[in-house]
Amino acid sequence: MSSEIVVVGGVAIVALIVLIMLFKAIWRVAEPNEALIISGLGAHTRNELADSLGFKIVTGKGTAVLPGFQTSRRLRLDSRATNLQVNCVTQQGIPVQVRGVIIYKVGDDFSSIANAARRFLDQQDSMNGAIHELFTGHLRSIIGNLTVEDLILNRERLTSETRSSAADEMSKLGLVVDSLQIQEIEDETGYITNLGKPHAAKIAASARIAEAQRDQEATEAEQIAAANKAAAWRDAQIKQASYQAEIDEAQARSRQSGPLSEATARQEVVVQETRTAELEAQLSEQRLQSQVRKPADAKAYETVTLSQAERDARIAQAEAEAKETELRAVAQASQVKQAAAADAESVRLRGEAAAAATRATGLSEAEAAKARGLAEAEAAKARGLAEAESIRARSEALRENQEAVIAQQLAENWPQIVEAGAKAFGNVDHMVVLNGAQGIEEMLAKALTLGGTGLGLARTLLAGGSPAPASQQESASVNGAEPPVKPTA
Repeated sequence: MSSEIVVVGGVAIVALIVLIMLFKAIWRVAEPNEALIISGLGAHTRNELADSLGFKIVTGKGTAVLPGFQTSRRLRLDSRATNLQVNCVTQQGIPVQVRGVIIYKVGDDFSSIANAARRFLDQQDSMNGAIHELFTGHLRSIIGNLTVEDLILNRERLTSETRSSAADEMSKLGLVVDSLQIQEIEDETGYITNLGKPHAAKIAASARIAEAQRDQEATEAEQIAAANKAAAWRDAQIKQASYQAEIDEAQARSRQSGPLSEATARQEVVVQETRTAELEAQLSEQRLQSQVRKPADAKAYETVTLSQAERDARIAQAEAEAKETELRAVAQASQVKQAAAADAESVRLRGEAAAAATRATGLSEAEAAKARGLAEAEAAKARGLAEAESIRARSEALRENQEAVIAQQLAENWPQIVEAGAKAFGNVDHMVVLNGAQGIEEMLAKALTLGGTGLGLARTLLAGGSPAPASQQESASVNGAEPPVKPTA
């Protein structure tokens, strides 16, 4: 009987152990920071999401998993962290490097767990890479629309815009962001450093000013304390000396009370006499002031004032007369200048008119003289042709002494030649000579050289021994071979 009990007990124990081991083999418990994803036969729950996904999600409790028919895997729900290091360009075109950290996790709701399970169940270690790439792109896009000042002064805006722009993607991935922190913003160009330099210089200047003011105040306080200390020591010494003097004075008075009283009486007498003398002197001075000095000062002031007034009047009168004389001289000079200009213009106009009239008269007379000369030349030419034979014979006869004959002819007819040359100016009423006496001499010389020209022509004709052309004979008869024709003006 006892052996049967032992056997039954042993079997019961073995069965219990088997049951325990079987229970442990099929029972799975989800930890607080994880979710069980069960797939396989009958792996579904009473919600539409699980039915649509085809697997079962268990969180915070246990469930049975049939070996061979179902499979369970664990999805961690605890927080994860990944670092961000993004090189991007701001709205101002300044390259910056942004470093930050993202703390995220799988969402606690079944939808987030399901989305995360479908994407990261077998590659949960790759979540950090995916999150890094996702937020890197969003950060570049957002920083490209911000300035460096916005990044520095308003980092909360940067983080909130980044989280809101990545919310849709994170929801699809089944992840939620617990925290996004921008830790550091750097730039290679030194723009951020230069932004802070004015403020730093201002603060440094304020600090130096404050420090100098505190030093000055401390120095002044030390000097005041030292002066007060010296003044206190001086007052103490003065008081001690005063007390000692009083003591010495009292002792001296006690010793010399008699002589001191006598000397004091004499001193009072001297003082009274001195005051009396001073009063008498002041009285004499007041008399002198009232009787002599003040009348003399008044008289001198009157004399000086009258002299200055008379001098100012004379100066003013002299200046007025000088100004009047100057204005009168200027007016007279202007009148003389205008009159001279008018006379000069009148003379110039009269000269031009006279010159024009003379020029017209001379031209008309010259034309008339030319016509008469041509007529007379024709007559002389006729006479010359008639006398040509006699002249030729005469020239042959006088060949041996031609110089004497020509000179005799010129000497005999020289007065007529000069008269005929001078008569060219006889009919001129008004003649303007531009170069003065030299012009007159030149005109007279030209008139007198007509005889010399005739002498040269006669010599040429006699030396040639042949009859001259008609034009030369005409010139000879006109210039002196024959008695000259009297020219008319």
